[in-house]
Amino acid sequence: MSRTRQLDEAVAELVGDGDVVALEGFTHLIPVAAGHEIIRQRRRDLTLCRMTPDVVYDQLIGAGCASKLVFSWGGNPGVGSLHRFRDAIQRSWPVPLEIEEHSHAGMANRYVAGASGLPFAVLRGYTGTDLPKHTDSIKTVSCPFTGEELAAVSALNPDVGIIHAQQADKQGNVQMWGITGVQKETVLAAKRSLVTVEETVDELVPRPGGVVLPKWAVTAVAEVPGGARPSYAQGYYERDNDYYQQWDLISRDREKFQQWLDTEILDAERSPR
Repeated sequence: MSRTRQLDEAVAELVGDGDVVALEGFTHLIPVAAGHEIIRQRRRDLTLCRMTPDVVYDQLIGAGCASKLVFSWGGNPGVGSLHRFRDAIQRSWPVPLEIEEHSHAGMANRYVAGASGLPFAVLRGYTGTDLPKHTDSIKTVSCPFTGEELAAVSALNPDVGIIHAQQADKQGNVQMWGITGVQKETVLAAKRSLVTVEETVDELVPRPGGVVLPKWAVTAVAEVPGGARPSYAQGYYERDNDYYQQWDLISRDREKFQQWLDTEILDAERSPR
């Protein structure tokens, strides 16, 4: 069975209301087009997970898609705050937003545990912070060999893991290169996965530092050129720094945000990617 889908078909098939959804990408290869399609399909009550939620998560939250955010840092990188995120936390607009906060190391280890089929991960971390008091997925355990007290975090197994990559072949094998965060772990930990790619090629050519996801690990692949913009895709296009600056002005004001949402995302005349 072919794993190739159109983006709108893949989102309709894989993402449902109430799902736990992780759209991962670390500064690079952020699956922005997939996030916009989730908004366009008006998904609701999502638990959004990501190590570094930035502009696309601000947009998802402002569009009313999310009821909870599981994360380890949030902001408009190089610019400042996520104003739609802040509005949801401080004023419950457009809907209340619950948060579950971790460290980067904690989130990464949660994905690794999920990808490894383990119930939790163990790390040195969270010492001296209040996060364990407020986050049920952080506990302490004693090492059975040394007696050392360590932090334990529960495995993270999203219903849907979504990433962007440079290439896929016609069988559904995927390759990405450059800065990669926890994209591989997200796909392997998730119950279902969607990978948007810059292009489909006849055969994947090994790249230095390349990460290959075999077809058996991927539920669906959608060819979406430019699908990471305004972030960048190494070898294809650079980061659009102006976009991040412009987003700060748009997102500060509910009326400006709603106008952006209507014209750029929800416009019925806009063709889906």
